[in-house]
Amino acid sequence: MSTKVIIHIDRFKENFEALKDRIGENRRICVPVKADAYGHGALEIAKTSVEAGAFCLGVATVTEGTQLRKGGITAPILLFSQPDPERIPEIIESGITPFISDIWFADALNKYAEINREKLPVHIKIDTGMGRTGCLPEEACNLAKHISICPGLELTGTATHFAAADSADADDIAFTQRQLGRFKEAVRAIIDEGIDPGIIHTANSGAVILHPDSWFDMVRPGILLYGYKTAEENGIQVHYKPLTVKPVMELRTNIALIKKIKKGESVSYGRTWTAPCDTTIGVLQAGYADGLPLLVSGKWQVVINGKSYPLAGRICMDLCCVNLGTNSDVRRWDEAVIFGGSAPDAAELARRTGTIPYEITCNISGRLPKEYVTKHDIANDEKNQ
Repeated sequence: MSTKVIIHIDRFKENFEALKDRIGENRRICVPVKADAYGHGALEIAKTSVEAGAFCLGVATVTEGTQLRKGGITAPILLFSQPDPERIPEIIESGITPFISDIWFADALNKYAEINREKLPVHIKIDTGMGRTGCLPEEACNLAKHISICPGLELTGTATHFAAADSADADDIAFTQRQLGRFKEAVRAIIDEGIDPGIIHTANSGAVILHPDSWFDMVRPGILLYGYKTAEENGIQVHYKPLTVKPVMELRTNIALIKKIKKGESVSYGRTWTAPCDTTIGVLQAGYADGLPLLVSGKWQVVINGKSYPLAGRICMDLCCVNLGTNSDVRRWDEAVIFGGSAPDAAELARRTGTIPYEITCNISGRLPKEYVTKHDIANDEKNQ
């Protein structure tokens, strides 16, 4: 067995069902599959999402959307980020739905759509406080009116993005509510002009948990579907039981070599770890090039045959070492779980390195094979062992 990523498809489906139970059957779900579905494999997660009932998928680049189309995905694909102008023909050809923040981009899209005699669906993005892409709330109505007279465009949605919806801090909750207020006023102005704003959507993972009034027509939870809650219910949502999700990703490798180390000998670069006594070291075929953060050197443990063993020394690009102790029954080629499954999950790994689980899963190397498993697969494996 080489180092590989295990993706528990059943858990993803269970998370999706838990989300549907939370928001209700009548609301649509956009599944973000940008950044290779947060490291989980965009095409497989996209297929699973559509089969589970997702209305659309979200990407950050045109290439991500085109790859999904080549993989057979026909569901709507939303382009969250602003693309370079030269990618506009590919947007039209692939039938990707872009977010529009200004009249210039609307005109650029309309030009190419008209040439191809297309009616391209677009969504207006409103910046209500995130400070990134999006038009100002007071500009949204004029942008909607402009889109409505573009023969190559069709307004099919209106959205914003929250800056602090995953925080239960009183100031952050108030800020999110101010964002909601600005967004509602902008949408109301569009409607008052007799223009249909299309699908109204604002809620990310944090808002799904803490702000039920932001769910509108559709929600866009990312990390939540992959098994990590960005916030916990704080008692405000008395009508909703706590949402339970399970981490979908697991990183496994194997023991490539076992060797004896004498007391006082050091292991790995920089001699940061010295054996306190005669011991046994296991060399794992996983390093920071695979997504195991260098910063977790000396702060993590892996699980082998149900037991935890601490890392020894600095994590290398392709390898790392664990201290197996003096009387270990670990054998060469035994499986080692780095995170997920029987080991602590990516959220705990993120906590130890001062980051967020998004970064851990997104940084999983593309060189690692992904194995998509279900409970049935796992049961069969255990039966055959």
